Amino acid sequence: MTDPVVSPKEISRSRLTQSAIAFAATAMVLIGLVLLYLLTQATNNRDLYEQTYSQLFTINVVVAALLLAGIVWVGVRLYLRVQQGRFGSRLLVKIATIFALVGVAPGVLIYIVSYQFVSRSIETWFDVKVESALEAGLNLGRVTLDTLSNDLAAKTRNATSQLSDNNALAPALALERVLDQLDATEATLWGPNGTLIASAGQSSFQLSPDQPSASQFRTARAEKSLAWVEGLEDVSNNKISKPRIKVLVPIPSSSVGLMVEQRFLLIQKTLPSNFVVNALAVESANREYQERAIARSGLKRMYIGTLTLSLFLAVFGAVLLAVLLGNQIARPLLVLTEGVSQVAAGDLTPKLAMQGNDELGGLTRAFAAMTQQLSDARFTVQRSMEQVDSARAKLQTILDNLTSGVMVLQADGAIRSSNPGAARILQVDGLDFQDKKISELSGLEAFGLGVQQQFSEFSQRLEPQGQDHWQHSFELGAVSGAMSGGMGGPPERSLTLIARGAFLPDQSRLLVFDDISDIVSAQRAQAWGEVARRLAHEIKNPLTPIQLSAERLEMKLSGKLEPTEQVILTKSVKTIVDQVDAMKRLVNDFRDYARLPAAELKPVDLNALVSDVLQLYESASVPITTDLDLNIPLVTGDAQQLRQVLHNLLQNAQDASEQTQTISGDAKTVVVRTQWVPASERVRLSVLDQGAGFPDHILKRAFEPYVTTKARGTGLGLAVVKKIADDHASRIDMSNRIAYGLVVGAQVSLSLATANPAIT
Repeated sequence: MTDPVVSPKEISRSRLTQSAIAFAATAMVLIGLVLLYLLTQATNNRDLYEQTYSQLFTINVVVAALLLAGIVWVGVRLYLRVQQGRFGSRLLVKIATIFALVGVAPGVLIYIVSYQFVSRSIETWFDVKVESALEAGLNLGRVTLDTLSNDLAAKTRNATSQLSDNNALAPALALERVLDQLDATEATLWGPNGTLIASAGQSSFQLSPDQPSASQFRTARAEKSLAWVEGLEDVSNNKISKPRIKVLVPIPSSSVGLMVEQRFLLIQKTLPSNFVVNALAVESANREYQERAIARSGLKRMYIGTLTLSLFLAVFGAVLLAVLLGNQIARPLLVLTEGVSQVAAGDLTPKLAMQGNDELGGLTRAFAAMTQQLSDARFTVQRSMEQVDSARAKLQTILDNLTSGVMVLQADGAIRSSNPGAARILQVDGLDFQDKKISELSGLEAFGLGVQQQFSEFSQRLEPQGQDHWQHSFELGAVSGAMSGGMGGPPERSLTLIARGAFLPDQSRLLVFDDISDIVSAQRAQAWGEVARRLAHEIKNPLTPIQLSAERLEMKLSGKLEPTEQVILTKSVKTIVDQVDAMKRLVNDFRDYARLPAAELKPVDLNALVSDVLQLYESASVPITTDLDLNIPLVTGDAQQLRQVLHNLLQNAQDASEQTQTISGDAKTVVVRTQWVPASERVRLSVLDQGAGFPDHILKRAFEPYVTTKARGTGLGLAVVKKIADDHASRIDMSNRIAYGLVVGAQVSLSLATANPAIT
């Protein structure tokens, strides 16, 4: 037994599937992590998210489209499998559906909850109270700055009195006093043309303190004071600066005249740091709040879009993995079910075995091993059957080529099977044998009954004597079965069979028989030859003294007797002499039969030989016609002996036809025919007469010596013909000619070998 082999294609497919599943799972995990990271960063780094949102959205759409295409492709394949009725398709659809529902249902539920949560959470960020609080904080900051600015401007106007004309000679000292009085950080005195007159505080250490603009001078002159705040923008832009309040106030002059120069006092006071920080925080929060309030729908769309893409990726990935994993689980089951169906249909070819250490993979390998064992067992059985068939074919070939007839009979005598030798010996078509008894075949009734009787007697004496077969000879009359009879058909002939029978293990019966007719005929011919030789020796010697003694008596007594007695003597002597001559002829015929010389075989033109012989019968009382085949080849034979054969056959045919012609008065003819037989590659010489035919008892022993229908014949003519045919290795047949159920003559045929056996 050989172990089940996993096909390389199956191994490659399994590895490819595992790699695809691992890659798809890794890709979905990575994409999910990226989405989660960007979602968490959206609140703190909105600009980064907005910059990458379009690219991320495109990537997610492409991935989702690929997953959707994979799902559609798998779904189409499943649909086609179901439509085609492939085994296991419904199981695969059910498993894939279960896995898909397990992955999709929780994802959809989480998505609905998350959607509601995100929508409501974003709306709560933009509550009216929050917006009002931020607006109040901004207003409070502005009011505070205005109050500080107005207070500093009022104090600065009051302090300008100290810088009147009376103090023109010592402006620096006056500025110091004003600076201390106002608790300011810097104080500068400017002339009408923007020239610096004096400074106090930090500006006294600067080479070029900040100078107000011309518009600021004009505004201060027109409105009696100008206050503004500097440095808040720099702090909001992360620049190193201190926010401060500046107040520009024109100094009143007591002098009257057009040439009086107008001077200005510029006071700078730094704002408290905690105030600046709180004010900037409130302003930044309000600005961001307003920006997000404006982009509220975009923010909501951003969160929901990210959540939806994540859901799509999760759902599509779950469905695809469900189909793939379902296929992985269902595949071993499908392999098993398909293998079981093939085994049930008789297909025991090696089955696929799945890889893996799980139970399903082990089950497929066990099933493949079992199938391999069944295949090996069937192969062994088939090989044994082939050997049996080969042995049966050999046996059948042997039986078909046996010269003996072989039959297998059932207990009731019906023929179960037979070989061609049986049909050839019995001259019956082999198809007529099947399921018939021998006794039911035409002309074989006695033979069938005899065989049945022998089997019955053998079964009774089988156990006491321990014999394994019986043997018996049968004499069959002229056989004219389904393949014989009629004009031009194979001749009728008697058969002498030696049959043997035995019982087979299944209680059927074996019958083997041989045609020993030629052997018996040869034995009889040999016996008659010995008889003829002895008769010729024993009888011929006393015939001459008898004849001489009779003639001497006639010569001695002639003239000495009375006329009446003389007549008796003459008649008696004549009878003795005639009978002695007849006996001499008979002895000579026997001598010729016994001393027939060996044939000298040479190529002979049979048609020319027939024409030469027939010239001697031109004036015969019964006319002789010919039917010669001009295409026959030369035959191998002794021309002198073939002449003797033809003479004997023509004399017999003329005698038979002449007797019938005398009785009926109708003219009769004799036909000499030559014919080339391609099937046997032999030439047939036939002599046909229109006589009364041969009686059945003559047909059985026609070629034996002293068997004749003539009143004055010796019966050695056909015996000599048979002996010559045997010397020529030729077959001689004799039969009656039948027409319309009546005997219309006889036919004797001699089958001769060709001088060139290769002729076809």
